[in-house]
Amino acid sequence: MANSRSGDSMTARIVRVLDTFTSERTMQTASEIARRTGLPSSSAHRIIAELIGQGLLERDDENRIRLGMRLWELALRGSSALRLRQAALPHMERVQTIIREHTQLAVLEHEEALFLERLSHPDAGANITRIAGRLPLNASSSGLVLLAFADPELRERVLAGPLRAVSRETVTDAATLTSLLTSIRRRGYVSAPGSIEAVSTGVAVPVRDRGEVVAALSVVLPRDAATQPAVDALLAAAKSIEGDLRSSR
Repeated sequence: MANSRSGDSMTARIVRVLDTFTSERTMQTASEIARRTGLPSSSAHRIIAELIGQGLLERDDENRIRLGMRLWELALRGSSALRLRQAALPHMERVQTIIREHTQLAVLEHEEALFLERLSHPDAGANITRIAGRLPLNASSSGLVLLAFADPELRERVLAGPLRAVSRETVTDAATLTSLLTSIRRRGYVSAPGSIEAVSTGVAVPVRDRGEVVAALSVVLPRDAATQPAVDALLAAAKSIEGDLRSSR
């Protein structure tokens, strides 16, 4: 792809435009997108117009921009995330019938926990995670599991910091985090009270495919809730997901 005067390729500039959208910021004006990308206004507007023409972005009746359905369609074609989500969802539903709070599926993506799915009971407690939302690996039970079983080089990069705090109880000390990750690998699960919100406890287990940890399955409980029923339900669900992943190949 041709480079701009700044040295960015066209692909990099397109990604900068798409990256301005988040799970909380789903609609923007073209001028807001241009400002957030840091690109020259004329370049940003031209890219936006081209993406709209290809269906990757859409414009509503008020001239605001959102991600297009074609982008969603392309993302799902042959996606390993889709295969994982399809295998996990029935077992997540069974966990949810037992726990009746929040049940979540997350994967490791660019040194963050990316949440693929979440089931929530109408009366469930606090939970800031969103489908397609991200959290630092040290700041959620899912992220801690993914980090514990990640490639050692990635762990070292994350431990080198900075370790971002989401709450007052998020683990941001490298030595403490190293010890916690060792414990997770030994026990096969984590309970992380207050790591995201003081009123909640996250419980997570690894999900494997051919022996490799490919996801974290978690629940978010009220802070004072017993965690062992959640651990048992999650471990059983993870084992069933792993079996379905094997049979789907």
